[in-house]
Amino acid sequence: MSKPTLATVWLDGCSGCHMSLIDMDERLLGILDRADLVYSPLVDRKDYPEHVDICLVEGAVSSEEDLHKIRMVRERTTTLISFGDCAVTANVPGMRNPIGVAPLLDRAYIENVTTNPQLPSQIIPKLLPTARPVHRVVKVDVFLPGCPPSAYLIHQLLDDLLAGRVPDVAGARFGR
Repeated sequence: MSKPTLATVWLDGCSGCHMSLIDMDERLLGILDRADLVYSPLVDRKDYPEHVDICLVEGAVSSEEDLHKIRMVRERTTTLISFGDCAVTANVPGMRNPIGVAPLLDRAYIENVTTNPQLPSQIIPKLLPTARPVHRVVKVDVFLPGCPPSAYLIHQLLDDLLAGRVPDVAGARFGR
């Protein structure tokens, strides 16, 4: 019997959730004994597979690129997890929402630049009017809050899912 497939996706966030995932240390190896990591910023695969059993999504949906990616990921994923506060609430990426896209870009690329001030046209993806949490765009199956969630909580969640148990992240103890 083949192992369940696991993926992680990084949208608009700081990568802190992925750092916490790595902080599982040897427990990560135990998870990877039970699941195949088929897509992640931690591996070299460039295209998201046609079917993934479990996917942890870090970051808010802030750009057209994020929007396209999360819709495709949702279509191809059985259990989608909002991974960390940026995915759950839009957190830090959402701080731009009251400012608006044009004033934000002007401040970052025109007002605060001393050499060659100009708005980027090819480097950054086109921003959406607001940064949104993942569940405002697609259906989310499990929410794992935290900035970032602890390695303990990430392990508990993945262990529960791989064992066929319903994860209880609300009742989880922090630490360990």
